[in-house]
Amino acid sequence: MDQLSYSAEWLSRWREEITHAVSSMVLTFEEKNGYEPGMNEVRIASKEDLRAVHDGGRELQGFEDLLTFYESIGEVVLPEVGNGFFVHSACDVLHRVEEEGVSLSEADGPHGMVIASNGGGILYVADRGGAIHRSRSASLDDAEFDKVADTLPEFLEHVRRCVVRFVETGETGDL
Repeated sequence: MDQLSYSAEWLSRWREEITHAVSSMVLTFEEKNGYEPGMNEVRIASKEDLRAVHDGGRELQGFEDLLTFYESIGEVVLPEVGNGFFVHSACDVLHRVEEEGVSLSEADGPHGMVIASNGGGILYVADRGGAIHRSRSASLDDAEFDKVADTLPEFLEHVRRCVVRFVETGETGDL
């Protein structure tokens, strides 16, 4: 992707590039895998998504990049990329925060919220400083996390590269 500043326009291009890559994958998916693919999409934010973002403003304060994301993108559902990859909707993220509170409670570590996961149960957490952390295991109980990106845009660019790589080679890298 070119060097646009992180914005709705940047997210629109990000979405288009992933959609283009996934569309080409889906064309031959059944032939290669023996079954039809599920729905693979980067969904544009709906009125319901925008309402959730507006209503959840207090919980999302301090997560400006995440707010920008959810004002443009409703969710990312890519079950056929690797073992699956998902950026949860604002409704789901805020519901989880309401039910469980913030995650990533390592001693002296940042606190944040689970925003994404993969089909193997690995969780991705955004902290209040903007960094994204990946769990080492599929459980939040005593989970250890590694920082995988300093910012949400950096993380999203990594996701885009992994999706394109998967479509081209069948390997996701470290997604």
